[in-house]
Amino acid sequence: MNRREKLRSKRARRVGPASWLEASPWLVSVWLVSGLIFLFLSQACRRESPSVYRIGYFQVVDSVTANEARRGFLQALQESGLWPSPNLDIEIRNALGEVQEVQAIAQEFVRKKKNLIIAHSTPCLQAALMATREIPVIFLAVANPYLINAGRSAEEHLPNVTGVASTGPIRQTLILIKEVLPLVRKVGTLWTPSEINSEYYLQLAKEAAAELNLELVTVPVSSPQDVLIGAQILVSKKIDCFFPISDNTINASFTSIARVAEENSVPLFGSFLLAAHSGACAALGLDFFSLGYEAGKLAVRVKNGESPGDIPFLSPQEIKLYLNLLAAKKQGVTFPPDILKKADEIITVEEDTQRFNGKSWGGMADIY
Repeated sequence: MNRREKLRSKRARRVGPASWLEASPWLVSVWLVSGLIFLFLSQACRRESPSVYRIGYFQVVDSVTANEARRGFLQALQESGLWPSPNLDIEIRNALGEVQEVQAIAQEFVRKKKNLIIAHSTPCLQAALMATREIPVIFLAVANPYLINAGRSAEEHLPNVTGVASTGPIRQTLILIKEVLPLVRKVGTLWTPSEINSEYYLQLAKEAAAELNLELVTVPVSSPQDVLIGAQILVSKKIDCFFPISDNTINASFTSIARVAEENSVPLFGSFLLAAHSGACAALGLDFFSLGYEAGKLAVRVKNGESPGDIPFLSPQEIKLYLNLLAAKKQGVTFPPDILKKADEIITVEEDTQRFNGKSWGGMADIY
């Protein structure tokens, strides 16, 4: 290679890849701008969208009481302004009376990492407590949360749990029965052994019946399908009136008892208010819509950062009396004037009863 070729080679190397930046300054500007744009876009993609607060709500059966409580819960969320909202997701599940499904739903809520679990009924609270001790749990429509070790008192309880207890007026209803039917002796009741809340209520009924000199005739049931047969068995035992225990299984089929009561002219009393809308001649109880509403207010507090462990259990005490004069006539009952004066609601029109018995009452279309 001669001297001229060597110089040409050196010059080529200087303007080659090693001196690219010097040779093309405008490409440097393009490269810098492109890099800044890429960095901006990558950071924008990493920005998290507003987090969604996820609530898992589950109930064990479909019944008038359960659906009223759920309606009250959602009403409280709506009035708070939290729902409906793209930042609040509520998954509502119904176990349809299957205990295994109740447990499966609770475990699924935990796997989905819900921010809050709403346990509607004693079986649901039991399942939620077994599934988690970390995710906040709010219960409602639970007869006695202390029976399942949710706490020792209203103030001293598990740190992730709070809620609204709802002990039914068992003794008060038996007293009402004696006031309406002074000659009553044999009171027939149905109860569900698989539900600890039902067993608790049965014990209260036995104690009150003994105190009031009443004979309590009991028939156990294991599913809603057994309720009709159980009611017919009680009629065969010559009872003077029906007073079924208020639990998830029996309340779901309360109208079956009402049908037997009407066909045999046997008075039917209930210890939950909506029993009067489902065929009972009289019912004492708590307002389940209000129970759900109070639970909804608790959910708002927890969602806003308050610890469940710092919120005492609530136990509403206001008991109301509903009378159904149509059912009373079919069951051969005449209410004394003083009982009529005490009533908070008197049903005299057939539509008032039917609107609670229709399958659409608890449907999601009515809620949303």
